[in-house]
Amino acid sequence: MTTLAFINHMTPMTWVILLALGLLIFGRRLPEVGRSLGKGIVEFKKGLAGVDDQITETVRRQSEHPTNLPPPASAANSPRIAPPATAMGADARVSRADVVD
Repeated sequence: MTTLAFINHMTPMTWVILLALGLLIFGRRLPEVGRSLGKGIVEFKKGLAGVDDQITETVRRQSEHPTNLPPPASAANSPRIAPPATAMGADARVSRADVVD
C-alpha cells in the first residue's frame, strides 16, 4: 500500500507538533478561516440545490409537454433509397473487406 510522502510515518507526537505550529501561524485568523470555509460550504450546497431544481423543472416541463415528433415510418411503408454510387455507377459504400491503397 502506498501513501503520501511522510504521512505513513507520523506519530501522535508529530501530529501534536504540527497542530501547535498551525495554531501559532493561524491562531488569530483561525475563526476567519472557519467562517469563510463554512460560507463556502453553504454556497456550494446552494449551487447544487439550484442545479437539482433546474433539472427537476426541465424534466417536469418535458413530461407535461412532450415534443410533437412525427410517428416513425414502418419498414414496410418506407421507400427504399438507393445507396450512393460512384461516377461509373458502382456502389460507393466502403466495407471492411475493401482494400485500401
